[in-house]
Amino acid sequence: MSAPGATPALFTARSMSAQNRAEMQQAFDRALRLAERDRLTLRVPHEINPALNRRDMHYHYRPEIFLQLQGTTDFTFPREKFRLGEDELCVIPAGVPHGEVVQPGAARPFRNLVAGFYNNTLSVHFAHEARPGKPDIQVIEFFDAPNLDVFLLLAHTVAQTHSMQGPARDTVLKGLLLALLGLFRNIVETGTGQLNSDIGKVFQAKCLVREQFANPDLGVQHIAELLGCSPDYLSHLFHTETKERLTHYIQRIRIEGAVLALETTTLTVSEIAYAGGFADPAYFARVFKQHKGATPHDYRAQLEAQRTQKEAQPKTVYFDRLDYTHGAPPAKPGSDAAPP
Repeated sequence: MSAPGATPALFTARSMSAQNRAEMQQAFDRALRLAERDRLTLRVPHEINPALNRRDMHYHYRPEIFLQLQGTTDFTFPREKFRLGEDELCVIPAGVPHGEVVQPGAARPFRNLVAGFYNNTLSVHFAHEARPGKPDIQVIEFFDAPNLDVFLLLAHTVAQTHSMQGPARDTVLKGLLLALLGLFRNIVETGTGQLNSDIGKVFQAKCLVREQFANPDLGVQHIAELLGCSPDYLSHLFHTETKERLTHYIQRIRIEGAVLALETTTLTVSEIAYAGGFADPAYFARVFKQHKGATPHDYRAQLEAQRTQKEAQPKTVYFDRLDYTHGAPPAKPGSDAAPP
């Protein structure tokens, strides 16, 4: 996450050249070969309290994927740390706060490949060591991904399966990783970069909101300054392209984060408000109710009630009926038994 007032590297990084794209294809090809031979090490944090605002850490509403090419990345999470080495893959689930410190290898500079997800778009970039220990985007490309839900489902399932135990765990993980890496490999070869054409300032504004939603100073004025245009122009352009006001979009993204925190953490409503960029918890509660139809307290209570509600009677749900026979076989034709 960029510091308030700083121009995000996302907007100053170069688009990928043909050579960069060829290198990216080779990186995914190598990862696929390693995964096929069970030699691709997978690292996933075991955090249980996502969407928590921590100093020197940031998080995203969707998973991030890191493929270490050269050197190392030391990841820090609220409850654990680990080092990602060369030819290792890290999947960070949505909402997990993390910090990164990078180091070059013995004879090669630091370099990794990072994938992120946006609205119907995925980003893939090479990162380099911009300052001692600090990674930054070197070259980046955005790809239109109508099947983004498939990428997200695979990444989410990889993270879930990694934490499970079972006789087929490793086999399932291998299949998931091959599918996910294969999809990345295909889109890098066949996809067309869109950042400087179709996406433009509207997409950049969306990215910026998702990167800096916890910044209480984030607003139309701040975003317009970073994008080098007037607030009125940006507001009009955003509304024309998305049919949604930019101020409403900022609130909606912040509420998305609040919903994630209410569903997955024990943070208080005030803590969630501050972590989401709201300076006043009371104002946060009003905005939340406008978006979700319930206050944060009531929304959490509804979630808890749904979790604890038990079925009055076990049943099997069919498209046209409910079957309460507990799996009993259907009666044979001509028998006196009543049909299910």
